This record gives sequence, C-alpha cells and structure tokens, in this order.
Amino acid sequence: MWKGLKQGFKVTRERMVKGARTVEVVHGITSLSAERADAATLLGLVRDHWRIENQLHYVRDVTLGEDACRVRKGTAPQVLAALRNAVVHLLSGVRAKNHPEAIEQLQIHPDQAQALIGIPQCE
Repeated sequence: MWKGLKQGFKVTRERMVKGARTVEVVHGITSLSAERADAATLLGLVRDHWRIENQLHYVRDVTLGEDACRVRKGTAPQVLAALRNAVVHLLSGVRAKNHPEAIEQLQIHPDQAQALIGIPQCE
C-alpha cells in the first residue's frame, strides 16, 4: 500500500466554542514504528506540528495581511506566499520581541533591512 508505513493513528479533539462542545476526529499515518513512537510521542509530534503551523499562519495572516490580499489569479498568489515566507524567515534574524516590532525596526533603520538581504552599504 504505502511504502514505509508503520502506524496509523486517530486523534479526537474536543473543545468548547461559545458554550458549545465540538468534537473533531482526524486520522494520520507515520513511518515511525511503535517502538520509536508510542501514542504519547505521536500526540506530541502532532501538537508540535500544529503549534508551528498556527504560529506561521498567524504571522502570515495577521502581521503580513495574507487573508486580506485580493490577488487571486495566475501564479501571483503562490509568488506572494513565497515572498511572505521569505519575509518571515528574514524577520527571524532581527533582534526584536516579535515580528511587528522587527518590521518597525527595519522601517526606522533601512540600512539594517538592506544588510539583512545582503545589499552592501553605500558610502
């Protein structure tokens, strides 16, 4: 069936949304054997994945305004997504408390922004 498949798993997520209980069941597969990854380890891996995914989505959507972007045709949406990912990566190299602060810092000090992307300083 799937080469390297070692385990399948099911995760049931329950939460309260505005007083209403919601239940979501998701299934996953992994190449990790049961000896290498028990249920607790798999759950940790799934949670880590979504923590990272949610953080990236938050930065791309809230800080960089991805969902508000109305570009929808051709390859432009993929190009803009790639550029946003590059910006997120570059911002991680700025000493700041958070991404909005890093953006503000680079706006105030364009020489730092130029150095970040490898543009030499003009004398």
